[in-house]
Amino acid sequence: PSDRACLSSEQGKMSSRTRDDVEQAYTLQIKSGLQGAFRGLSTGLGLTIIAHYSWPWFRRQTFPFKGFLVCTSTLFGMVISAEAALQEFEAVRRHEENEIRNRARLDLARQGIIPTETALRKWKEENK
Repeated sequence: PSDRACLSSEQGKMSSRTRDDVEQAYTLQIKSGLQGAFRGLSTGLGLTIIAHYSWPWFRRQTFPFKGFLVCTSTLFGMVISAEAALQEFEAVRRHEENEIRNRARLDLARQGIIPTETALRKWKEENK
């Protein structure tokens, strides 16, 4: 099955907000990964060309080895960029969720209700 099909079948059990978050994170990772891959490719290719013309030892290396170095820098850029974007996205979502939970705890405490997970969930549904 395709990645989209697997993603869709897993999302059947999720809430619409969670589903939207997953889709947004997926899109963000692809975009950031492509940008990071381009930066890694540019850096790796540039450094390989500079090393080829300025370092005799590197000039004697085989073309497949130089290609390996360029591919490695491309993949490194893609992975690091996509992961950084995902972690930033998750940090923002976690911060938003914590703000909502703090407001819920404060409001429930003012009403004299102990803020259990069930009470927090009920408060969220009532105060959308």
